[in-house]
Amino acid sequence: MNVRIFHKSEIAKVQREEWVDTTRRVFVEGDIAYIPVKEGRPFDEVLEERTPYKGRGYQKMGDTLLIHGDAPTKSEIEEILAFEHPACILHSVGQNGVMRIPEIRVLFGTPHEVTFREAGISYTLNPSKVMFSQGNRGEKLRIRSLVREGEKIADMFAGIGYFTLSAALAGGKVHAVEINPESFAFLQKNIEANYLGRNVNAECGDCREKLRGTYDRILMGHFDAPEFLNHALAHADIGTTLHVHGVGDRQSEIEETVSSAGFRYTISEYKVKKYASRTWHCVWDVKLI
Repeated sequence: MNVRIFHKSEIAKVQREEWVDTTRRVFVEGDIAYIPVKEGRPFDEVLEERTPYKGRGYQKMGDTLLIHGDAPTKSEIEEILAFEHPACILHSVGQNGVMRIPEIRVLFGTPHEVTFREAGISYTLNPSKVMFSQGNRGEKLRIRSLVREGEKIADMFAGIGYFTLSAALAGGKVHAVEINPESFAFLQKNIEANYLGRNVNAECGDCREKLRGTYDRILMGHFDAPEFLNHALAHADIGTTLHVHGVGDRQSEIEETVSSAGFRYTISEYKVKKYASRTWHCVWDVKLI
């Protein structure tokens, strides 16, 4: 594998370069990062191909790794360290309340802010303080494909910008509301870093109090979204589409709420990711007609 050599602090910046072979992983050893180079481009060194990793799964954010599910064993941590050489490994035990505050155990290193790119968007966050789910990547791309230029959009649970940034990048005019001040600070930073300030009006507070007028599209990316549906419908009209997230089978509950509010509708279910052995994180697209 042909590589160029950089300090590991330069990874996020360098990975945007056109010569980077994005089909291969960056290899980090100590403070040195070996960036894969496309065929035919200048390189500094040739590395032997590494054996594919087949161990415990993890989520990678910059130089930090986040492990979900059961606590990893000592041998699993050692295997990850040998393969990735991360600065920090965290174990996500869960998240608490409407503010989605993560419960984190530090397995290696010291938690810190990280910056990375996903699907053309730059994110900065501290994974020990705010949540981020890479399992939602497909849903972010789907939302981006649905949004039309100039749509008036509400994101009721904006977080650090999971769906806000994708919708704004597609040309939507997004009213982004986030109740957690820590997440809101990163939301503001990410809006600025992606040059989307003209398309996003961000507010810190309770979405039940911050929404104004009616919207063409309402994003409800929270597992408790069905409980907030009446508040969303108060700012919807014929033609509005609501994207209501939840865990398990919530469709009949959603349909009852929409019908009780006096709306006719169509509804479609999309599976986002597996939440437990027989349970899915789903999103229901509700189109008011």
